[in-house]
Amino acid sequence: MKKLGLALLYTATMALANPGVADVDAAQAALQGSMKKLVFHSAPKSAGTSDFATFDGAPLNLAAWQGKWVVVNFWATWCAPCRKEMPMLSELQAEFGGETFEVLTIATTRNSKPGMQAFFDEIGVTNLPLHMDPGSTLAREMAVLGLPITVILNPEGQEIARMRGDAEWNSDSAKEMIRALTGIEGNS
Repeated sequence: MKKLGLALLYTATMALANPGVADVDAAQAALQGSMKKLVFHSAPKSAGTSDFATFDGAPLNLAAWQGKWVVVNFWATWCAPCRKEMPMLSELQAEFGGETFEVLTIATTRNSKPGMQAFFDEIGVTNLPLHMDPGSTLAREMAVLGLPITVILNPEGQEIARMRGDAEWNSDSAKEMIRALTGIEGNS
C-alpha cells in the first residue's frame, strides 16, 4: 500500500511539474456560447512545420513558440468574421500574453502588406503580430479550410484543439478555458 501511495504521489508531482499537462476536461467544461465550436482532439496532433514569414519577410516556424501555449489564428484581410474576432483575440493577448502564452496571427492567402496594416489600424489592434503565409503553405499543411481557423498549440508545439469560424475570444468562457489549460490567472 505504501508503494502505491508513493507511486501516486510521484505521478501527481510529475503531472504538476510538466507544463504540457493541462486540465482539458475543465477547459472543455468552460466552453459556452460561440466557444462551444472549439473542438479538443482526443490526442494531440502534429502542428505544421512549414515556414511562414514576419511582416518584413523573415522566415518563421511554429517551432519558435515551443514552450508556450499558443492560440494560432489564420485570417485574411477580406474575411469579415476575421475582422469581428481579431479585437477579441487582441484582448486575450493583452490579458494572458507573456512568457507562457501568446496569440499568434497568420494572414494566409494573398494579403498585401498595406492591406494587412490597414486591417489592424481600422480595428485598433496594436498588440498582435502581422505574420504572413502568402502561399498558404502552412495553412494547407494544417488543413485550414475556410477562414478564420484558430488552433491551440500546447507547449510541446502540438495542436490540441481547433475552432472553425469566429468566436468571442474575450468572453468569460474563453478566458476560463485558457486558465484551465495554462494555469495563468491573467491580468484582470
